[in-house]
Amino acid sequence: MDNNQRVHMIVHGRVQGVFFRDSTRRVALENNLTGIVRNLMDGSVEIIAEGPKNELERLVVWTHKGPPSAIVNNVDVKFSEATGEYSTFSITYRS
Repeated sequence: MDNNQRVHMIVHGRVQGVFFRDSTRRVALENNLTGIVRNLMDGSVEIIAEGPKNELERLVVWTHKGPPSAIVNNVDVKFSEATGEYSTFSITYRS
């Protein structure tokens, strides 16, 4: 975990039903990040990712645009210390 950090993001806009979660997972894995992405009940998408800060920043930049069908209105971004909680990056579902 040495220099790893965590980013927690809530993505607002037209971000459900447009392959946002699958695209986020692909981008995260390409950047060697671990974490989760999931839809929230209010129509937003939550992303928690861990890895080197420069790789997390790439994900943050990508998230502001998202996949071609998405319309991103706003992204809430919060950095913190990594916890090592995740071993891969996956799509999860709220219960």
